[in-house]
Amino acid sequence: MNAPSPAIVFETLNAYQRSNALRGAIELDLFTAIGEGNTSVASIAARIQASEKGARVLCDLLTVIGFLTKQDGEYSLSPDSAAFLNRHSPAYIGASAAFLGDPRVTSGFDDIAAVVRRGGTLTREGGEVEANGELWIEFARSMATLMAMPAELLAKAIGADAAQQWKVLDIAAGHGMFGIAIAKHSPDAQVVAVDWAPVLSVAQENAAKHGVASRFSIIPGSALEVDLGSGYDVVVIANFLQLLDVPAIANLLGKIWTALAPAGRVVTLGFIPNQDRVSPPGDAAFGLIALAMTAGGDAYTFAEYERMFREAGFARSELDQLRPSPQRIVVSYK
Repeated sequence: MNAPSPAIVFETLNAYQRSNALRGAIELDLFTAIGEGNTSVASIAARIQASEKGARVLCDLLTVIGFLTKQDGEYSLSPDSAAFLNRHSPAYIGASAAFLGDPRVTSGFDDIAAVVRRGGTLTREGGEVEANGELWIEFARSMATLMAMPAELLAKAIGADAAQQWKVLDIAAGHGMFGIAIAKHSPDAQVVAVDWAPVLSVAQENAAKHGVASRFSIIPGSALEVDLGSGYDVVVIANFLQLLDVPAIANLLGKIWTALAPAGRVVTLGFIPNQDRVSPPGDAAFGLIALAMTAGGDAYTFAEYERMFREAGFARSELDQLRPSPQRIVVSYK
């Protein structure tokens, strides 16, 4: 057994420095600058319009934590930075920093002791999930590129390529990428997206950008309250059930069961920890996010989802992996 070390304590207490440094680098477009061939401190500083000292210090820290490499005073992008943080890369996800670093998101974690005492968010009645405003427009605009890959994997996992005339419902659609991906894979699919009207305007923009606008319609409003329609072959619930408490989920699943065609199914994507609630790490860590940001959400296990869907009338549920992504989905059959 290794001797006790305070390293993990100091690394965790200071972790905000790393996240803020990364957000600063994204704002400065530093990774794009280096990807364009600016590898010296002087050329990087000139490209990002910053002081040479500031550019050096930031680049050195990003090297220490693994986003850059440094040799003979010249900086290069790591493979991950080149793929995901260079604006010229088709896989660029730097835009997600705007939402993930938004004070309306991060402030939920300012007083975790108080959140734990209360057992839910301090931000507002109902938590940010109930906020019909600019935050979720920012979410839709910032997170679309980050969700493009899991949306593609989900479409493939449910056999959208072989689908014929599917009617698809995308619950709390946000950016709309999950329904859009299905429509791209299935040329006869009709997609209906449900979310607040200002958010759906972003989804419609994305649908037009991806050439599926003619098969993309909307139902403005809260999925918990509006009439969802009927006859759906597939209902997608991506990263939403985990924001709700159990009674709200039961209400929504009842509505969805009614809206499904007889052979329909629901595909739920989210952070789904194992029964031990501490693995996989990324899924398990979502429990704190749900606690800090929502009034009653949680990182529900597959057993909990299976029970909730069964109680809503569904015949069976299966857990599947969105390979090669670490994310998992629950597929529930009417």
